[in-house]
Amino acid sequence: MNNRKIIKGYKTLISSRFNVDTSEDKMKDGIIYTLYSDEFNSLKVGFAKNDKVLEKKLSSEALILLDMKKGKKKDLCLLVTTLKELGIKNSDNFYFKYSGSLMKHLSTLGWPVGRSLYKQRKIKKELVCA
Repeated sequence: MNNRKIIKGYKTLISSRFNVDTSEDKMKDGIIYTLYSDEFNSLKVGFAKNDKVLEKKLSSEALILLDMKKGKKKDLCLLVTTLKELGIKNSDNFYFKYSGSLMKHLSTLGWPVGRSLYKQRKIKKELVCA
C-alpha cells in the first residue's frame, strides 16, 4: 500500500521593486536609435519624439546614425535596465563603450544596430536524408 500525503498550499506573490511608469510621455510613439562616435569609440542609444529632433541631434554632434526604428521611451528605459543587469554600464546620456558583446546584446534585445558595425551570424542547417 502506498502512503502518499497530499499537501495543500497556496502560492504567495512576492512583491517586486520594479516600478512601472505609465506616464503619457513614456507611452507615446517616437524613434529609438543607435548612434556611433568614431572619436570616442562609443555608442549612444536614445529616443526622439520625431525625425526633426533626431536630425537636430545628428547635426549638433559628430555622431553616425547606425539604425533607427519606431518605438517608445519605455523601450529605452527597459534596454538600459537590462544592460545594467547584464553588467554593461553606461555613462551620462546613455553612452556605452563600444564592444562586440554590447552589439550582440543590443541585437538580441531587438534594438536597432544596423549592419555597418555588427554582422549577425546566420546559422544554416542542412537536413541529411538517408
